[in-house]
Parts: sequence; C-alpha cells; structure tokens
Amino acid sequence: MMKPARTKTPRKPAGKKGSQTSLKDPVGVYCRVRPLSFPDQECCIEVINNTTVQLHTPEGYRLNRNGDYKETQYSFKQVFGIHTTQKELFDVVANPLVDDLIHGKNGLLFTYGVTGSGKTHTMTGSPGEGGLLPRCLDMIFNSVGSFQAKRYVFKSNDRNSMDIQCEVDALLERQKREAIPNPKTPSSKRQIDPEFADMINVQEFCKAEEVDEDSVYGVFVSYIEIYNNYIYDLLEEVPFDPIKPKWNSCGTPMRNTDFVPLQSKLLREDKNHNMYVAGCTEVEVKSTEEAFEVFWKGQKKRRIANTHLNRESSRSHSVFNIKLVQAPLDADGDNVLQEKEQITISQLSLVDLAGSERTNRTKAEGNRLREAGNINQSLMTLRTCMEVLRENQMYGTNKMVPYRDSKLTHLFKNYFDGEGKVRMIVCVNPKAEDYEESLQVMRFAEVTQEVEVARPVDKAICGLTPGRRYRNHVRAGPVGDELLVTEVVLQSFPPLPSCEILDINDEQTLPRLIETLEKRHQLRQMMMDEFTKQSFTFKGMLQEFDKGVSNKENSIQGKLNEKEKVISGQKLEIERLEKKTKTLEYKIEILEKTTTIYEEDKRNLQQELEAQNQKLQQQFSDKRRLEARLQGMVTETTMKWEKECERRVAAKQLEMQNKLWVKDEKLKQLKAIVTEPKTEKPERPSRERDREKAAPRSVSPSPVPNAPPLRLRHRRSRSAGDRWVDHKPASNVQTATVMQPHVPHAITVSVANEKALAKCEKYMLTHQELASDGEIETKLIKGDVYKTRGGGQAVQFTDIETLKQESPTGRKRRSSTVAPAQPDGAESEWTDVETRCSVAVEMRAGSQLGPGYQHHAQPKRKKP
Repeated sequence: MMKPARTKTPRKPAGKKGSQTSLKDPVGVYCRVRPLSFPDQECCIEVINNTTVQLHTPEGYRLNRNGDYKETQYSFKQVFGIHTTQKELFDVVANPLVDDLIHGKNGLLFTYGVTGSGKTHTMTGSPGEGGLLPRCLDMIFNSVGSFQAKRYVFKSNDRNSMDIQCEVDALLERQKREAIPNPKTPSSKRQIDPEFADMINVQEFCKAEEVDEDSVYGVFVSYIEIYNNYIYDLLEEVPFDPIKPKWNSCGTPMRNTDFVPLQSKLLREDKNHNMYVAGCTEVEVKSTEEAFEVFWKGQKKRRIANTHLNRESSRSHSVFNIKLVQAPLDADGDNVLQEKEQITISQLSLVDLAGSERTNRTKAEGNRLREAGNINQSLMTLRTCMEVLRENQMYGTNKMVPYRDSKLTHLFKNYFDGEGKVRMIVCVNPKAEDYEESLQVMRFAEVTQEVEVARPVDKAICGLTPGRRYRNHVRAGPVGDELLVTEVVLQSFPPLPSCEILDINDEQTLPRLIETLEKRHQLRQMMMDEFTKQSFTFKGMLQEFDKGVSNKENSIQGKLNEKEKVISGQKLEIERLEKKTKTLEYKIEILEKTTTIYEEDKRNLQQELEAQNQKLQQQFSDKRRLEARLQGMVTETTMKWEKECERRVAAKQLEMQNKLWVKDEKLKQLKAIVTEPKTEKPERPSRERDREKAAPRSVSPSPVPNAPPLRLRHRRSRSAGDRWVDHKPASNVQTATVMQPHVPHAITVSVANEKALAKCEKYMLTHQELASDGEIETKLIKGDVYKTRGGGQAVQFTDIETLKQESPTGRKRRSSTVAPAQPDGAESEWTDVETRCSVAVEMRAGSQLGPGYQHHAQPKRKKP
C-alpha cells in the first residue's frame, strides 16, 4: 500500500496498560430489531429506549424450564426499532465511515445475527429501499465524482498497492481495452438493470465535507465470499480450460463444459503487514450505477439455499471492499504527481455475515449441514477472538489471539489491531422461537462493546500549495476576447475629426474628414496586407508543425508496433508457460490421487498387520494361560493320587495289624486252654481296651457316599439392587469350591461390550491366576459404570474380592478331643488332619458305632 500506512502497522510493541487509552475507541455496536412476520406472533424482545433492549422468557420456553421467568436488559450505542428507515440507519452508522474513507482512513462494517434476522436487507436493501451498500457508493461519488482521475491512471498490482501511469500510458491502455470486443455497451450508454434500479435510486443527496480539491481520486471495488472456510472471488471470470478436464464429486469427467467452479484464493501479507486476498479481481468504477452493477454481478454467484427457517438463507460470508485511491496534483495543478509514495489508499469493507443456526431447527442435512457447521465454527472463532482481546485489554495479559483459526478473522485482524474503525450492526428477530439464539447474540454483542481499537493516525500532508487546481485557469469567455481585440484595433486608427457643419460656406470640415477617411482606408489596407502576409506565414508554420507532428506520430507508431510485437511474443511465451504449468498441475493432481490410493492401501495393510499381531498375541496369551491351567491340573492330580496312595497304605497297614491282633488273641486263648484250663472267660486284651478308650478321640463324621449333595452357598453381592455386567472370560477354569460368586439379574458376557455397559450400573470381572503355591486364585474386580461426555461408557474400579482354594497338606493342628491317659503310661499322641482323613473306617454288623460313620485313628501299639 502507501508509505503513510507504515505508521499504522499493527505489529508495533504494546504500550503499558492505560498509557494509550485516549488513542483508542471502543467497537461501535448497534442493534436493529426487525418487525414480526405475522402480527399474532409471540414477541420476546422489547425496545426500552434508544440505547436499551429487554429480553424476556417466552411462554413456551418457560414451560420447558420449570416456569422460570427472566428479564435481561442489554445496552448498545444506539437501538433502531421496527420503524427505523434505511436513511436513518445510514446517517448514524455508515456516514462517518464513508467520511473517514474519503479522508484516507479505513473502516469495517459488518452485520451479525441469527438466520432470518434481516442482515442482507440491512446491507443490500430491497426495491424502493436501498440498503447501506448503495448509499455508501452514492455518497462516495457525490463527493469525489468531479475530481476523479481518468480511467487507468491508477492501476492495481498483486501486492495490495497501486501504481501511477502517465496520461499517455493511460490513453494507450484505454484504447487497447476499447479495441477488445465486448458485448456490453459502454458505461456512459449502459442501461440500468431494472432488477436493481430501485435499490440505487437514492432520493436523499449526501456528500462528504471538506474534500481535498487538489487531489484526484480513483474508486476500485472487489467482492469475495468465505464459503466452508475457503475464499472465492465472485467477480472472477472463469473461462473454459481445454487443458485440464473438470471432474465432478463422483470422480467422472463433467459433460457440461460450460460450468467451471471457482478456484479458492489465498490470504497473504503485504510489506506493511496488512492482510489481503491474493489474485482478487479489483474493478475501477466511475459511478454508483456501474459500481452496483459490479456488485449485483457477484451477488448472483453468491451461495444461498432454502432452509426450514429462511427461504433465501446465505450460506457464506460476503465481503464487498470499496478501495479509494487518492493522489495529489503537481505544482501546476494540471497533472497527477508521479510519485508513488504520495498515494493514499483507504478501504471500506462491508461484510454480510451468514446467520448462526441450529440444525435441529433448520432440518439441515448433507451439504446444508456441513455449511451450517462451518458458519457456526467461524462465528465461534470471531467470538473467541473478541473475548481474548477484551481479556488482554482489561487484565493486561498477552494471550495470543487465534485469528488464524478462521479465514474470516484472519482477513480482518488488521482492523482489530488498529487499522481503522470497526462498526457492528446486531440484527435480531423478536419472535419467540429465536429466543435462545438471540440470547447468545446479545451476549456476544456485550463482549464486543468492551473491545477497544486503536485510533488510526491522520494521513501525511504532501507539502504543495493548496488551491493549485484553479489558480492558473483564466475564466474569460469568447465574447470578452472578441471585444478586447476590436478595442485594440480601433485605437490604432487615427481619430475622426469633428463632423459638425455650422456654416454653409464651411469648406474645411468635409476635406478634413475625407483626408482622415483616406488615411484610415490606407491604414486598413496596410493592416489587411500585413494580416494576409502573417496569415500565410502562420499557415506555413502550421503546415511545418503538422509535418513534425506527423513524423513524430509515425515514429511513435513504429515504436508502439515494435513494443506490441515484443508484448505479443511475451504473451505467447506466457500462454505457453501457462499451458505447461496447467499440464504439470494436472499431472501433479494425478500423482496426488495415486499417492492417496497408495497411502490408503498402506494404511489398510498396516491395520491388517496390526490385527494379525493382535491375533498372534492373543493366541500366545491363550497358550500361556492353557499351560498354566494344565500345570495346575497336573499338580492337583499328582497331590490327589499321592494322598490316595498314602490312605490305601495306611488302611492296608491297619488291616494287617487287625489280622495280627486276631491271630495273637487266638494263640493266647489256645495257650491258656492248653496250659491253664479255667471256666472263667478270659479277659479282653489291653489292645482292645485301648482301642475302646481311644475311639472317642475323633468326633468329625465322615461323608456318606449315598447322602444327598450339599447345596452350594452363594456369596451375596454388596450391591444387590443394581444391575451388573458379569464379565467371565472364556478361558476361566470352573472351580469346585463351595463358595461361588453369584449376582442376580446380571448380564453375563465373555467379552465386554458397549451395549451391555449401557444397560447396567455395575461391572464385575472374574479373573483367575496361578498362586505361588500352585493353587488357582480367583479375583472379582468390581467397578461402577459411568457415561462419558462423548456418549460412551467408562468403568471406574472400586473393589477387589479374592477367592482362594488351599490344600490342607502340611497343616498340623491338635485334635479337639484329648485321649485319656494310657494305662501303661503312654503319652497322648498328635494326629494331623491328613492322617485322620486317610485312616480306613471299618463297619461291622452290630457295631456300637451305629449307623453314623466317624473318623477315628487307632492309637499306636506300644512294642512289648
């Protein structure tokens, strides 16, 4: 841009808090309330005065919110009611911005609100009631229309700045542009399109004050839209491209070659750190009609759609830029000063934001749903930037403002950093259905009003003498010039003598008059001859001048022809390079598609490889679990068989001891009969008495083979009233313990899934592992099921219960019943559980043990 703009660069160091409060202005926020569509609609917004509106909870909303009634008031710089005209709104909001534009300062005006709140009507207007945009154009051309430079004196470049051309170069470019066949008529003879003729027919004349008459002006306009966070040029002429074929959404070539979609544009930063759209079309306009015709041409390309809430809903943010270029005249006041540093460029951006909307109300789907998401995201980024700016200014923090999160905020970040005034019009619809959306809009407006923007500095003065445009102009008409020449010629003739004859004999007056007339005639004849001679001399000079001019024209024409040949050659070379570039771009696109396919195949193969690795790990884990299980089973079986063998050996030993005792008794009886025959019955041996005395030592009954099975006792859960997910992996081993985990009304699964977790409040995982002693240890891991914010379920573990089965091997304990003292002085003996359980039980008919079995152990026989 221009050099004076360097003094307004936004990247200057921030001063201390409060040091520049006098050089900052708050963002001007205005509110406009549109009328209701139907008189019987319920209203939720009321205008209190010219600066305050009040929102109250509608009836239907109170029924859903437990009958709460709430009234909230919001203040603005000014509130415009339903009867406000477009002229009143323009005079308050947009007129100061246009005045600043003419005096070299930037401005930003945007409309904000929900869908269907009247933003486009406020900005563009309707037939018979022009909006802010046509009124701004009308005021600009009313102010600088008579001081405009000829077309193409100012020429825009791709670096967000302007170049100055001399009159000859501008004339050549005008002739070249006029030589190009254009189906449209010239702007001076162009008929106004009746579709928008009523919008630009502004009855009120408005003009800026104190316009610099010693400068020339040029007006350039551009029109862009931000759609799905991409920037498109609405004034771009897209020709048919035969090099690169067009593809539709399904990947097949398009049959209708007349339609070519617009290409998105990039944001760039110029040398003064100002953001601009690279490659954007800028059209120089000379009247309000021509400027609005350019706007209307781009408006037809803007994306709109029919939604459930708005028949013509804007699906993109539109930005109409008016750029005013100003350059001073030279010291003579005739031509533009050919110094690029003296150019002043100011810009006014008129932004029509798309309305925020809720998809459950608009019934959006497909592309409409995607558009609504991008619109809401960009508006949310704008709100976040405002909140960070306010926090930095109020609390002295230095948080980074997220301008780059959206193209909308990134494009206008210079305005919020001190490149011009910022004005926002909040449009609201008072109907009750928009209550929640209007509440959010009011809160955003409240935040925006607290943001302060640095005041732009005034432009530098060029230093030339003012009033030079009209200083050297002579204001004399042709009649005055003719009278002046006649007076000079008459003064060169001799004066006429007195013609009055007083006497009939007067003979001097007539001869004197005749002599004077003859002298005047001779002088006239001499003047005629001199005039004729000078005429011929002047004619010869004119002919020589014409010859010189013709020669110069011929030489200039020859030079122009040579330059045109060079330019034609360069154009051909540029076209060739462009074709080559397009071909390479097409090849690059094909390579990118191929790369995408290869990357997709690579991802699929990686996923398949990961799945195979997981499967192998699962199989390896199952194998280790099976090995541990088999090892436990082998250990358990070995211990059982060792116990069984020991029990059988003990039983066999007892049986042999009984047989020996019987034989001993028989031998003793036989010996007594042979040696001492007596009638008395022999006394029972001491072994029998010892056994009878030792019999009560065991009091634990033995299990009866034919007895009914015991009922397994189930351990009751601590939270029996809740619904449980019982997660039992398929690899678990069934144990024969008496106590078994049991939860009523539980959903038993082998693999945890989201469907089961969604139905329950508790979760229990049965986990088995091999303990250090070789036994299987069962752990019950319990937890609570919570719903996550994303709609899923999460488990928080709270408790672990352990069930462990132990072997009684090696566990010594004293018998519960103490054996009586032996008659022969033998001490009482210790009996372990294993020995007691492995002793064989003999049951004979008529035994005093009765029908109940008892485990008992015979006392060991003391050797004689």
